[in-house]
Amino acid sequence: MRTLAFAFLLPLLLACQTKDAERFSLPGLQEPVEIVRDQWGVNHIYAKNQHDLFFAQGYAAAKDRLFQFEIWRRQATGTVAEILGAAELQRDIGTRLFRFRGDMQEEMNHYHPEGEAIITAYTEGVNAYIEEIRSTPDRLPLPFKMLGILPEKWTPEVIISRHQGLLGNINEELDLGRAVARLGEAQVKDLKWFHPKDPEIALNPQIEPELLFDDILALYNAYRKPLAFKPGDILPEYRNPAIGDAAETVPTAEEAPFSLGSNNWVVDGSRTASGHPYMANDPHRTIAVPSLRYMVHLNAPGWDVIGGGEPEIPGISIGHNGYGAWGLTVFRTDGEDLYVYELNPENPNQYRYDGAWEDMEILTETIPVKDRKDQEVSLRYTRHGPVTHVDSVHHRAYAVRCAWLEPGGAPYLASLRMDQAKSWEEFREACAYSHIPGENMVWADKDGTIGWQAVGIAPIRRNFSGLVPVPGDGRYEWEGYLPILQKPHTVNPPQGYFASANQNVTPADYTHWEAIGFSWSDPFRGDRVEEVLEAKNAVTMEDMKALQVDYLSIPARMLVPYLLDLPLFGKAAEDRDRLRGWDYRLGPNSIPAAIYVAFENELIRLVSERFVPKAGKETIGRIQLKKILDWIAAPDGRFGTDPEAGRDRLLADAFAQGLAVLEENLGANRDNWQYGQERFKHVYLAHSLGTLGTEEVNAQLNLGPLPRGGNAYTPGSTGGNNRQSSGASFRIIVNTGDWDATQASNAPGQSGDPDSPFYANLYESWARDQYFPLYYSREKIDSVAVERTLLGPGR
Repeated sequence: MRTLAFAFLLPLLLACQTKDAERFSLPGLQEPVEIVRDQWGVNHIYAKNQHDLFFAQGYAAAKDRLFQFEIWRRQATGTVAEILGAAELQRDIGTRLFRFRGDMQEEMNHYHPEGEAIITAYTEGVNAYIEEIRSTPDRLPLPFKMLGILPEKWTPEVIISRHQGLLGNINEELDLGRAVARLGEAQVKDLKWFHPKDPEIALNPQIEPELLFDDILALYNAYRKPLAFKPGDILPEYRNPAIGDAAETVPTAEEAPFSLGSNNWVVDGSRTASGHPYMANDPHRTIAVPSLRYMVHLNAPGWDVIGGGEPEIPGISIGHNGYGAWGLTVFRTDGEDLYVYELNPENPNQYRYDGAWEDMEILTETIPVKDRKDQEVSLRYTRHGPVTHVDSVHHRAYAVRCAWLEPGGAPYLASLRMDQAKSWEEFREACAYSHIPGENMVWADKDGTIGWQAVGIAPIRRNFSGLVPVPGDGRYEWEGYLPILQKPHTVNPPQGYFASANQNVTPADYTHWEAIGFSWSDPFRGDRVEEVLEAKNAVTMEDMKALQVDYLSIPARMLVPYLLDLPLFGKAAEDRDRLRGWDYRLGPNSIPAAIYVAFENELIRLVSERFVPKAGKETIGRIQLKKILDWIAAPDGRFGTDPEAGRDRLLADAFAQGLAVLEENLGANRDNWQYGQERFKHVYLAHSLGTLGTEEVNAQLNLGPLPRGGNAYTPGSTGGNNRQSSGASFRIIVNTGDWDATQASNAPGQSGDPDSPFYANLYESWARDQYFPLYYSREKIDSVAVERTLLGPGR
């Protein structure tokens, strides 16, 4: 593993080594562009026109994240099998099946009035770097050399791909349908936490329950799953000879769907020490190397915006300009439905709709496959969308209707409009174009306004919930989409702040419930954020940072009192007594935190094991913690004839099993039971190729392990796995009265090239919950510059 000690010295060393500007000619530029890199690795791009600004953004981002770009391109175009062989053919079929096939000019100009020009310029910049690096392949980053491939050119279609977006709930919909098929509607509702309304989840009698257990979404899931590599994909000189050919990299363990999320909040000047509004955002996604997020500063006439987004997308999705700051969290929006069709026994390419047989549309594509001849595939579509499964025996077909296949469905691209907003009104208007994902967009500006607007394309369902599969015969249709500006929103709320953490924040007096979902994250992160903000009337930047990395567990505060009242004996009583006087914070090195989290994990597991009937275990999975806490607070007959005694036995069993897990993993010495260590709550970033190479190669690619605190239910969210797989790799806090006071983090670094000094320079400080200044003024940026690049028009 790479040593990280140099990360603390790197900024100082680089600052002492700043060289004169490097000068390059770059065909495609219209005028000179300057790129200033600060000591944390953030590029500040200064251009004289919009075309060159986005050309340079594409060029610089591709230079930093070239392998990430190439994998994105192949996933977006359905050409993974070309380099990895037949094992990836299903992925490529799924990609092509779910490809956007509308008018590209309309699509690009949805995101910005000059979207076509912006996206094209960005693509040209990406291609300029690809052309440059292909002429000197010895300079390619290590992952290209391991696979023996070259990067290929981009087109605008790559940028508008939906493959990595937070798109919808189609897998949950199918699982819920299967659960209803096995357990019935009433029992499923007892086990699931639906709110704020009680949805209809009964299956239509026309749906044959047992047929739902086929692999109906195989093509969809192949299209969406993370890419995994096998030893045979690696050239022999880089490969670990001890690994067998059948092995492959294993994607990080999945989190429970509703434990993932993000935090954001805005606080108005009446509640801050500076008198100016603050905006804070920490989106929680996969923790990976390289990072999902990429930070950049874009400056040209009409543009002066800084922050982060996904590196393959032009613009800034989270950040600030000279007028205001904005951030996002997921507002759960159901933009997918699974339709079940009766097929014509005489013609399997026809399905029944509105009492008549209707032809599917069939497209044919050819997919290149490594070491095989090209594969010709047929892609089928109903009027609702792509067909993912055909059951020729029972004459059934299944299609996914996707709101995100409408124009404007590329994730985050509508932020291009937000990047130029000068007021709340302009920002809110920009939100009207933000179709994917469903999000809580918050805004704070220098004039004192704070606001919230929920966004995301939301189908209107008048006669069904969208939570289970339905017949595709015309009885279950969407009635268009709710205009985004009619989704929940507020401006300058009376409490002086607004916060969201993926919990339900829809006001009780809201009226458009036909376009609001029924499934939300547990409320604990949001409750804790509001608890802190409500208690403070002179918030400072330090308060904001402390809240983003806050490890106080509200579930611990609710559950520990029950444990303290249990009649435990011996070692169990001694271990339980370590929780007396504990502050409920899941900090690294805390023994009480380790004991509590081990108990909480076992409690969730035991409840799911005991209360989910065998027939539903495959589809229900685990029970949300909010539901479990409600049961514990008001025990009923599920706990036995004496509900309180049965509840206490369950808690005692979960506590005992948690202690057993700690003893098995950390040993009998209780002093070693510290939260935040390699065998219990840590972060280790394994590159997608980092388990297949030689020891030396893997050491270049992988990072960690490092201790972590928190869990999925604390504002400082680190997910529910012992090895952190999700959380806030990117954080930003903005004081709208002083743009240079902005604080940020982005792990593990700006570059995806293991030979770059910016590959892991932010990793250790991020793991320690530290920040760096994200400077905005030219004077401050120049004071921390370590690289200057002058790009001139070339021939």
